[in-house]
Amino acid sequence: MPVSVVITVDARACKKCGICVEFCPKAVLESGPFGEVLVTRAEACNQCRLCELRCPDLAITVEGG
Repeated sequence: MPVSVVITVDARACKKCGICVEFCPKAVLESGPFGEVLVTRAEACNQCRLCELRCPDLAITVEGG
């Protein structure tokens, strides 16, 4: 049974630097047209939490797994 993962980006805290997008080894995150972070492939997330650990603003949480 696949484990569901919930990735939350706090838009109020995110400064749209793109670090999380660059560090994600599974291309789960993408930058939107205005630099906002979009979770486009949550099903591919392997819960490494690199996005969460590298975010300088603590704007991302990964739950599940």
